[in-house]
Amino acid sequence: MNVVQPTNGMVITQNTTFVPGVYSLPDGITVGADGITIDGGGVVLVGDGRKGRGVSLNGRRNVVLRKLQIRDYHHGIHAEDCENITLTGNRVTSTAEVPPNTIFLDIWLGPVEAYGGGVCLVRCTNSRVENNDLQHQQNGLLTYHCTKLTVTQNQCSYNSGYGIHLFGTCESLFEANSADYCCRFEPREGGRHHGHMGADATGFLAVMGSCCNTFRRNTARMGGDGFFLAGLAPDGTKCGCNDNLFEENDGSLSPNIAFEATFCRGNRFLHNYADRCNYGFWLGFSWDTEILGNRMIMNRQAGIAVENGHGFVVRGNTFQGNGHGILLWSKYVPKFAMAYPESETCYDWQIEQNTFKSNGRGLRIAADQDHGIRSMPADTCGRPELRPRNIRIRENDIQDNRVGVELVGASEITVTGNTLGHNVEADLRQDDCLGTNASANLGDEGGYL
Repeated sequence: MNVVQPTNGMVITQNTTFVPGVYSLPDGITVGADGITIDGGGVVLVGDGRKGRGVSLNGRRNVVLRKLQIRDYHHGIHAEDCENITLTGNRVTSTAEVPPNTIFLDIWLGPVEAYGGGVCLVRCTNSRVENNDLQHQQNGLLTYHCTKLTVTQNQCSYNSGYGIHLFGTCESLFEANSADYCCRFEPREGGRHHGHMGADATGFLAVMGSCCNTFRRNTARMGGDGFFLAGLAPDGTKCGCNDNLFEENDGSLSPNIAFEATFCRGNRFLHNYADRCNYGFWLGFSWDTEILGNRMIMNRQAGIAVENGHGFVVRGNTFQGNGHGILLWSKYVPKFAMAYPESETCYDWQIEQNTFKSNGRGLRIAADQDHGIRSMPADTCGRPELRPRNIRIRENDIQDNRVGVELVGASEITVTGNTLGHNVEADLRQDDCLGTNASANLGDEGGYL
């Protein structure tokens, strides 16, 4: 192993260990060969004015970077078109940051315009990012058009943007990472304490077709959002983040949403925690989605909120102390109806074997609503195709809520085999529902609504 003092702009072409010390390297260093290992050995590399890159890799293969300490660059480590690289045990901090408490972030920026961050990977594949400390800056890990990454046991908390970010990144594993308290505040007219908490900061962000990933046992607590997937770009481009698995993650304590996935297909949420947020899950215009065995406790608005979603299975979840356990509704939005004509309302839902206790409303299913709770203007309402329909509510425990089940303008709702009782105002409340032949207190008998 070659032992050297790092120098500004040096190109490294062999296995290298750095002499410990603090080094000012405005131009950083470049990895210039494949198949080498660079060991930080206690070194600290310091940039100038949070510009440039601390360590650069371009087109490299089989490179290991370990135990480097890097600070004050735009990107601490930047790798492009690389394969089988490993980043392990590094500490990168104080990279470029849009000043906190200033702007609402742009989640759609591509790799050329990328915000600053600890590590930035562009078109990298079969690579590992493990046991790194990427805290206290704007972004921890940024990934653009990467595949088959393994990202494990990294500390990406206390960032003012994104803990871990995916932009067209697919077929990757994100496991046992911490991305807590990734949050910011955007002031609005009226002063510092009037504005938007979160401002699209989030523990995990996935955009532009980030598909077939696994997120397991990560924490993203106290963030602007916990986990945020967006499947429709502002210019109308369909770019769903589809077929991802979320298992045993914790997105609790967000002022906004623990798990958000809009305009996405085929995502699965298994055994996650989504407590004490505004919404536990917000999954508007998504479809073919499974929500199984999750916990949603004391969310201000709803445990699950879905506008115009279809093909959902919601099974074995716990809803307790929420404004609404499940809140489903339709709202006609012309530009969305043009892009997704199959998503004009909520339909084809199976809601079974869940527990609803001490919620304001266990379930509310309503047509022509704003955020599920406010009626839309009369001239936009009443279209029969917008009625939520074909929703099966079976074998749930729905007790001790203010209202058990509330239906407004719905049709073809089947309620059967539930334990439905001891709700303060009503077990069942319905208004303008088609085909009603059920009693107000269904007990265990169920009915067809």
